[in-house]
Amino acid sequence: MSAAMVIELIQRALLIGLMVSAPLLITALVSGVVVSLLQAVTQVQEQSLTFIPKLLTVALVLILTLPWMLRTLVEYLIESLRTIPMVAG
Repeated sequence: MSAAMVIELIQRALLIGLMVSAPLLITALVSGVVVSLLQAVTQVQEQSLTFIPKLLTVALVLILTLPWMLRTLVEYLIESLRTIPMVAG
């Protein structure tokens, strides 16, 4: 197994991880900023007001993007498993 192949596999794994986690992280970021702005405007500083909207929006995005996430991860797994004979041989 060459060093280039190892680097390529690691780069691909990191890229897949970023792609799969990005929708959830961006959703949490946007909903957090929106709720923080609303709290600053209304001067209501309740901790549960930041947690519940974030939780609901992330759950909704997870439900909507879960098929894509699973398909992407399974495709990467299949691709990785196909490279095992090249690594062993």
